[in-house]
Amino acid sequence: MFKNNTTRDPERGAETLKSLRKRWQVGMKRRSQHQTTWKHDFGMNWAMYLLFLPVAIYFIVFNYLPMFGIVMAFQDFRPATGFFGSEWVGLRFFIEFFTGPTFWQILRNTVVISMLSIFFGMLFAVLFSLLLNEIKYSKLKRTFQTVSYMPHFVSAVVVAGLIIEFTSSHGVITSGLVNIFGMQRQNMLTNPRFFWGINLGTDLWQGIGSGSIIYLATISNVSQEHQEAAAIDGANRLRRVWHITLPAIRPVIAIMLTLSLSRAMSVGADRILLIYNPAIFSTADVIATHVARMGVFGMQFSYAAAVGFFNSVVGVILLLLSNKASKKLAETSIF
Repeated sequence: MFKNNTTRDPERGAETLKSLRKRWQVGMKRRSQHQTTWKHDFGMNWAMYLLFLPVAIYFIVFNYLPMFGIVMAFQDFRPATGFFGSEWVGLRFFIEFFTGPTFWQILRNTVVISMLSIFFGMLFAVLFSLLLNEIKYSKLKRTFQTVSYMPHFVSAVVVAGLIIEFTSSHGVITSGLVNIFGMQRQNMLTNPRFFWGINLGTDLWQGIGSGSIIYLATISNVSQEHQEAAAIDGANRLRRVWHITLPAIRPVIAIMLTLSLSRAMSVGADRILLIYNPAIFSTADVIATHVARMGVFGMQFSYAAAVGFFNSVVGVILLLLSNKASKKLAETSIF
């Protein structure tokens, strides 16, 4: 009926189509407005919210609620008197930390260890992902991927045990260095000069495979047409990587660098706590281990809270600065 009327009366058909189009636009506008409400979104995606609930509870319990404990940094906290009964001392523990004999040593160790891990970790992860992408045999590629991912899932206790064993006087690493370079046989974990290298090597062993996942996923989405066109024009593999692949993954590298810099002051203390000793405090003691040593073992809760608060503030500043630099240089950012 509608078709016949439209055919017989073109003006009436045009008006009918215009009316239907207007009704459809109004309906879509109302639907769009309706979908913006959180109730409708929750009704449509309640399963996703349910999956997110344990994550939200975790962060609330272990990250947001403990923030009330920051007040300890400004108190001479005593467990017997609690938060409301402890003496208020202001910035005393901050001044004690900044003017302490180990402040610059701890800060230097934290910055050097974190920068070495970030720079070499990202460099080798990107290189490893580029090399994996060049492997054309899928079975061999999956084998290398699986082997490289495995160390990431080894616990810190096991890794610490391996380091202690391999770097002992008659360990595998020590014996290899003695035989190849003629190094004096010794326990490497008692010599401060070796700690940065040992820690960096362990980070690379554990992190290259897992760190390359996101880069490899990004590389796989690079247009093959560009690669084929460059190959036809005579570009070899190195030039294609330099002019096509690397520019394509540059935004991802910038985002990962920003996230890494935000955690620069939070050097993993779990493994360091398990392998270091007073003989190598001069190069192994970082802010996180200092907080654990003074707060947990030394029972100096207020001092540890002050140092931890300083560490968090510096981390936030690094996040903001690195995000701003990423937005300006790489034209991409987290927020």
